[in-house]
Amino acid sequence: MTLEGLVHDERTNAVIGWVLLGIVALDGIDGLLRDVPLWGAFELIVVAVASIPALATRDWTAMVSWPLLSVAAIAVVARVVGFPLEATAYLAIATLAIIVVVELIAFTSVELSHRFAVVFAVLTTVALQALWTVAQFYSDQWLGTEFLRSQTELQWDFVIVTAVGLVLGGIFQWYFVRFEPVGAVGRPTSDSRSP
Repeated sequence: MTLEGLVHDERTNAVIGWVLLGIVALDGIDGLLRDVPLWGAFELIVVAVASIPALATRDWTAMVSWPLLSVAAIAVVARVVGFPLEATAYLAIATLAIIVVVELIAFTSVELSHRFAVVFAVLTTVALQALWTVAQFYSDQWLGTEFLRSQTELQWDFVIVTAVGLVLGGIFQWYFVRFEPVGAVGRPTSDSRSP
């Protein structure tokens, strides 16, 4: 398989993408059943969001580009091997935001310039961080976890996740413009496909 096939073949992209989502889903289920229910639930949300195009179109190959999904899988593997939850959460939150933006561009009629897409992804990252912070607060209250230790740490979380979102968004903008992988550009509608 050539690099061209890995980047542009829908079936290859889908197979690799589903394997990566399977890794994230298995770790999410494991987290729910063991000691990290909040992280496990977040991982399952990532899987659900990444699966929306395939479920909506009833086409198993309708997926975002597998390199984007690999970043989510890297965050999971990093957490499993002992990286701190905060660091992996920054990466996972920024990745989820980019998945949302790419799905909007590739699978809906929404059109965004590449630069605006990066800005929109960063804003979505900050919004997701806010939701994550609320979830952490209630986890601390109801489950006895200790995610939120100080207001200063909370503020730094927003700064760091914004920076991670900006860097990751810039990298993926370069990647999508350079390679135009499957799952990164609009798919033809059923009307425009040849019979």
